[in-house]
Amino acid sequence: MKSLPIAARIYVAAGITLGAVLLVIRSLHLSFPAPLLFLTMLVLSSLTSALKVNLPLDRSGSTMSVSYAVDFASLLLLGPDQTMLVAAVSAWTQCSFRMKDRNPAYRTLFSMAALVITVQAAGVVYAWLGGVPGHLAGSSIDLARPLVGAATTYFVLNTALVASAIGLSTRQSPLKVWNENFLWSAPSYFVGAGAAAIASAVIDRSTFWLAPLAVAPLYLTYRTYKVYLARVEDEQRHVRQISDLHLATIEALALAIDAKDQTAQTHIRRVQSYAAGLARAMGMPENEIQGVKTAALLHDIGKLAVPEHILSKPGPLTQEEFQKIRIHPQVGAEIIGAVPFPYPVAPLILSHHERWDGKGYPAGLAAEQIPLGARILAVVDYFDALMSERPYHKAMTFEATIGLLRQEAGRALDPTLVRKFIELYPQLNAEAEAAQEPSRRLSLEAGHSDTARPAAGFLGDANPPVLPPTKNVFDDIALAHRELYALYELAQALGSSLGVSDTMSLISSKLSNIVPFSCCALFLFKEETQALQCRFATGVDADIVQQINVRAGHGLVGWVGRNRRPLVNGRPAADLEATSGVTATATALQAALVCPLVFNERLIGTLAVYHTTAGIYTDDHRRLLDRICEQAAAVIYNSIVFEQTQEDSLTDPLTGLPNMRFMFMHLSRELARAERLKSEVSLLVMDLDNFKEINDTYGHHTGDRALRAVAGVLRTAIRPYDICVRYAGDEFIVVLSGCGADEAERKRVELQKAVEDMEFDVRPGRRLPLGMSVGAAVFPHDGEVYEMLLATADGRMYRDKARRKRTGDSRPAGAGGDTAAAVEIGEPAADGAGPKLERAASGLS
Repeated sequence: MKSLPIAARIYVAAGITLGAVLLVIRSLHLSFPAPLLFLTMLVLSSLTSALKVNLPLDRSGSTMSVSYAVDFASLLLLGPDQTMLVAAVSAWTQCSFRMKDRNPAYRTLFSMAALVITVQAAGVVYAWLGGVPGHLAGSSIDLARPLVGAATTYFVLNTALVASAIGLSTRQSPLKVWNENFLWSAPSYFVGAGAAAIASAVIDRSTFWLAPLAVAPLYLTYRTYKVYLARVEDEQRHVRQISDLHLATIEALALAIDAKDQTAQTHIRRVQSYAAGLARAMGMPENEIQGVKTAALLHDIGKLAVPEHILSKPGPLTQEEFQKIRIHPQVGAEIIGAVPFPYPVAPLILSHHERWDGKGYPAGLAAEQIPLGARILAVVDYFDALMSERPYHKAMTFEATIGLLRQEAGRALDPTLVRKFIELYPQLNAEAEAAQEPSRRLSLEAGHSDTARPAAGFLGDANPPVLPPTKNVFDDIALAHRELYALYELAQALGSSLGVSDTMSLISSKLSNIVPFSCCALFLFKEETQALQCRFATGVDADIVQQINVRAGHGLVGWVGRNRRPLVNGRPAADLEATSGVTATATALQAALVCPLVFNERLIGTLAVYHTTAGIYTDDHRRLLDRICEQAAAVIYNSIVFEQTQEDSLTDPLTGLPNMRFMFMHLSRELARAERLKSEVSLLVMDLDNFKEINDTYGHHTGDRALRAVAGVLRTAIRPYDICVRYAGDEFIVVLSGCGADEAERKRVELQKAVEDMEFDVRPGRRLPLGMSVGAAVFPHDGEVYEMLLATADGRMYRDKARRKRTGDSRPAGAGGDTAAAVEIGEPAADGAGPKLERAASGLS
């Protein structure tokens, strides 16, 4: 009885109480002047209660039997007091035997009480209209009035009591229930009353053998109703089947739509269950509850008109994107408006995004202007959305979700519904969990194709491929949607970065949404060496993967590069084994998926993903990675060209040293850092002595070799984080970070000595000593901007050159030594080496 609404519980309790009171009061002075007749009526009533038909009422379990004729005959022969006992026992047997489902005790007691009340009321009317129980009138005309009055009272009161109980229990109008389900049975009551009158008259005249003839019309009535109600039940069953078919079709489409929205398939069923339970708790009629259930399935059907990249966008929406989202309730209502549902659905879909405070959309309705069903959908959909994982937010805890519900009560949501939902949530959640159906599974699974199967030696024997777990049918829909959105995101992101590393970081972050991996790596093809070298790696064992450098045709990466075909579930260690100079290192990676990167028929490299689970990759993964490689190849190629162009623009092509443009960029950063840290930066400006004479005497190609040789010496003589720049012609600049005047002086002497000590062969068997004039400047003592530092260092360099010219010393001051001259190897320097030697020693540049 706890499952009944409050009004139904009160009504049923009052009915049982009234029946019990009447039974007790009228039994106090009850006598049995004809006990045999009483027992006969009691037995007949109990037996005829088995001749019953089920009324076509949903969830009521009500039946109707022909025992009312025996009860009516008992009323005419024995009076209402004895008849109420007969009727009560008849009601008990009717509710207890030959039932499809066992009746709860309160329903049986109410049926007994209803008949007690009915019999007593019919007895009162019968006596009031001149009838005398046990003494039938002499003529049929005298009997007609009390008989019709009692029969009418019996019919109206009995059916009204039962119809009211059913209506209150199912939240329907009792009058509607009575009109649709009981009014048609009126003829049977009057036929039964007539048969009872005939049988009573026969018995009253002691002609018992003719009494069974009165059973014929009763049985005929029973069979007529039996056949009629069987046909009605068949019709109802057919209607239910068609309705269930329609609802199942709607549910399947709704689940497919929600799958594209990347919501769990249980979301829509939970929302439907929550909404139906809350609607019942709010006293909505059954017909409208069905409308709420259908609207719960279809409330987001309008999202078909919203672009998928907006639905799946993980970040906040722009104003234009939000305007596209706002149209989906109206689109959904227009789609559903064309379907002739027997209950309201479209208005609920149209208004399920309205707010209690009137700030919702599309119509800006407020408070009670919003249909109750739409307000219910808003509460339960908001709750379940917060509790679910979505592309744009993480699932929240139950406590946080309830807190947000309370916060939105009176603002976005109906406060009464919020309180009721929170109160009923444990019960609603239990009902939703019990109503969940097992997930439908794919009958055919994606497997592994032999076309991309690794060759012998690339797949470990100990780790055979394993098929992925069986997927839900809606997972494929969600996966297809994620694929499309991931490819869309990838296409957007690829053009946003120019560097190879930045491009690969973007690719790996987007790729993880559709292709699982523990490590992702890019290998670039070097045409001069015919090898593929790892340029980028991220994830598990990335440091190991970065060591891979294999020739085309060797290992997984080399095989894919040579054959330009993808390879699925290869053994990652095969690449380490094929890398020369690298010891095969134990790696946690067990499966590899490698695809070629080809642009304009030219191999750029390969893209590889690795996983710690053996055999995890399928042909679907290969297809997706191959598709991504088609898009990425051109972008990666452009990134390579960009980086090469950038490097060329900052590098001197002759010496390979950074050029003047790079120096100014680097020097600006270093000076700013030094100013911030209150440190020093030293600048050394160097000029190669006698370089013009080398060009004039031995040719420009020899001069170029001299510049490359000096650049190599200077590069090796400085720290890794210092830079040496070819400034112009035969001038070089060294930037020393964190160096003061003393350290700069020591470095100046060291560099001049390094150039002095190098051996430069102008041609086979002939060497030429080289010298370098150097000037230093220190930030901030000699200047606070690089122009001042360069001018100061340049001036000191020319003073050093002038000194070296005067002294004829090609080595640092104070070092001593002979005059610089070009000599044959193995011959000592001689005086008067000739004009050219004098010019070479003079320091002219």
